[in-house]
Amino acid sequence: MAATAINELVLSLTASAAIAQYQPVQASGAPAVAAGNAIGFANTAAASGQLVPVAAGGTALAVAGAAITAGALVEVHTTVTQVVTKASGVSIGRALNAAAAAGDVIEVFLIPN
Repeated sequence: MAATAINELVLSLTASAAIAQYQPVQASGAPAVAAGNAIGFANTAAASGQLVPVAAGGTALAVAGAAITAGALVEVHTTVTQVVTKASGVSIGRALNAAAAAGDVIEVFLIPN
């Protein structure tokens, strides 16, 4: 598990739905959709209508949806609280360390999109 992340930019967004900690988030404050865009990752969980701090620059922590190799591009998984190795979706980051299995927390270098 990655112990730290370097958040160079953290945005305060109003969650438009429940957001899990480390979940990919859209600029609108909505949870990211599978293979879609994400402005960053939620640093904490938030209920709909609450402010959520979203890491939008630098590195962030993310939950893997499967094994991921260090250096791999990642996209939003069909389980939208997680990321997986990019297949055909939007690249939202690059894994800085490997995930052995689903549920592992990894550090991701954010790619603006």
